[in-house]
Amino acid sequence: MSKGHTKTVALNTLGCKVNHYETEAIWQLFKDDGYERTEFDRQADVYVINTCTVTNTGDKKSRQVIRRAIRQNPDAVICVTGCYAQTSPAEIMAIPGVDIVVGTQDRTKMLGYIEQYRDERQPINAVRNIMKNRVYEELDVPAFTDRTRASLKIQEGCNNFCTFCIIPWARGLMRSRDPQEVLHQAQQLVDAGYLEIVLTGIHTGGYGQDLKDYNLAQLLRDLEINVKGLKRLRISSIEASQLTDEVIDVLRESNIVVNHLHIPIQSGSDTVLKRMRRKYTMEFFGERLTKLHEALPDLAVTSDVIVGFPGETEQEFMETYNFIRDHKFSELHVFPFSPRTGTPAARMEDQIDEDIKNDRVHRLIALNDQLAKEYASRFENEVLEVIPEEYVHDGSDAEGLLTGYTDNYLKVVFEGPESLIGQLVKVKIIQAGYPHSKGQFVRVLETVK
Repeated sequence: MSKGHTKTVALNTLGCKVNHYETEAIWQLFKDDGYERTEFDRQADVYVINTCTVTNTGDKKSRQVIRRAIRQNPDAVICVTGCYAQTSPAEIMAIPGVDIVVGTQDRTKMLGYIEQYRDERQPINAVRNIMKNRVYEELDVPAFTDRTRASLKIQEGCNNFCTFCIIPWARGLMRSRDPQEVLHQAQQLVDAGYLEIVLTGIHTGGYGQDLKDYNLAQLLRDLEINVKGLKRLRISSIEASQLTDEVIDVLRESNIVVNHLHIPIQSGSDTVLKRMRRKYTMEFFGERLTKLHEALPDLAVTSDVIVGFPGETEQEFMETYNFIRDHKFSELHVFPFSPRTGTPAARMEDQIDEDIKNDRVHRLIALNDQLAKEYASRFENEVLEVIPEEYVHDGSDAEGLLTGYTDNYLKVVFEGPESLIGQLVKVKIIQAGYPHSKGQFVRVLETVK
């Protein structure tokens, strides 16, 4: 590189919230080293691709993005990281033009590898066995590029080994972040102007399982007591088994933990759950939901469902359908089962026909639309608190309106000036609906410093 040239880096993220969080952390490392950030479709000195491997399609998309970077600037240093890099480093190293592969650990060493590559001009495969790692890797994110909801990663890895899932092999086993680090980061984010923090991880609700005398309930309490100026705390996802009575008590008493939980169900049939190696029964799941709704009558419960898991009969599907209908989930993410190479479920007999899968997906999506509308309609004419995130630009009837979420995760659109973005505002729901409700601005409640 010529003298006087500002070093530039372009970053691209595939996959989940955790990856987005980690890309921001990687950007901080480059920023501290004097790099400027540029768009991914522009010329850059370094390209970082943060990959996903949750499905076979994740791998494929990751490879496409890697090739795009190489075409963009063949002289750049191409650095690949993330889950696909962790599980298949050799596959990535085989793509001509890839210079450095780092998995889901050692991200702090990336800049050193780049220097090493510039000196030696030899491709570097720095992926190590993730299963041996028992330590949470500290990666700081003091602020986010997109600026309305801040994620805060509190744990890494998962010990569950569900039969459809590759993620423990990509992320390793459960490890929790030091509580002091979590509190410090949370305060940093609030000081940077965020009113809402979303606690996130690979198995977020499992936080503390590997810590002595400390758990998720205590972390939630400590965040509320110690973080000055935090208005909203959301848990990105929590398993039914992690909804202990103590956690439910904290939710009931808290003034900042929002009225929304994402509890993945995956299936509502005990026999399917067994084949999935999910360690709960529907009786247990139902009992937790009942207890939650007693504590928090207006709680929104959203969930993930896999449809057409190997061997799923019409009867098993209907058990799922009826459970979701009876327990009135407020929104579902419905996925047709997709066999992930390398997982036990991909090798199971009785793979379900695509047509049957699609039919079941559509039936559940129709149920979702009905349940989501029903849930939203409970709040028509009520005044709720919303943090506006951006203007809608999708050509829909909400074009040019502000959009944001209530604490119970209703998406609301309403008219208002740009100055409201990132503030906490009161909005009256004038027309409940799904995927969004229409609101009317009432007043600003909390201004960001």
